[in-house]
Amino acid sequence: MPADVALTGKAFTQIAPVTTEHASIRWTLIAAALGYLGLFLFVPLAAVFTEAMRNGMVTFLESFRDPDAVAAIQLTLLAAGIAVPLNLVFGIAAAWAIAKFEFVGKQVLIALIDVPLAVSPVISGLIYVLLFGLQGWFGPWLATHDMKIIFALPGIVLATIFVTVPFIARELVPLMQAQGQDEEEAALTLGASGWQTFRRVTLPNIKWSVLYGVILCNARAMGEFGAVSVVSGHIRGMTNTMPLHIEILYNEYNQVAAFAVASLLALLALVTVVVKSLIERSNQYEGERVIHEH
Repeated sequence: MPADVALTGKAFTQIAPVTTEHASIRWTLIAAALGYLGLFLFVPLAAVFTEAMRNGMVTFLESFRDPDAVAAIQLTLLAAGIAVPLNLVFGIAAAWAIAKFEFVGKQVLIALIDVPLAVSPVISGLIYVLLFGLQGWFGPWLATHDMKIIFALPGIVLATIFVTVPFIARELVPLMQAQGQDEEEAALTLGASGWQTFRRVTLPNIKWSVLYGVILCNARAMGEFGAVSVVSGHIRGMTNTMPLHIEILYNEYNQVAAFAVASLLALLALVTVVVKSLIERSNQYEGERVIHEH
């Protein structure tokens, strides 16, 4: 049977995949993949933690008592805490509109969601400078009303939102398109309101993809450098996020402190990978359970 999974009634049979390659070829490919990952992923990560702990745990912890480091961590968490929920709302709304409705400009909306993936983050930062900078389109009006966007928190949040827009929407659109509209139409036919349909039908079907997208969006938001670097102004203790603070420390040859803060970002990345794997496993388990039930 060519299929990897055979379903007969309620039976669920796992069939081993058939491969024609010799075992030596398979092990060579596996070794090459592991070697590549080890060279370009695991070794750099190990180097970050090794350098961070070079002078011992006391020096490592001292790096996080620096007021500038504390301010950078707080600003990073604040920017991500604002950008991720906004992108969550937008991602769900955009995915719902794209997957469930036909409207004029649908392809334009899809293309716009993909723009941040095609545009350099530095260019996106420059766009906000041209719009809201002192010499920008809205700069004089903002200055007149004593409002500051560039070189302040609003500019950092806007840049972070821009570079992270696609992550949640792009996770949800294919899933919601594949699911179709049958369940939502049945709920509406039975008298459910639009909100009840979303909360009781749509949301349970997309919850794992939502969490997956949020995790990726949050990781990208905390690690963003290019766009934030342009709009931040590099004001120590005020507009420096963790990536910018790491750059300043490294340029000042304070390598231990730089790698200490970098290790925190690396640790957050590893946590992201672990949570992502758990979500994928939970999603797979739920899918297998549904297959067994049917």
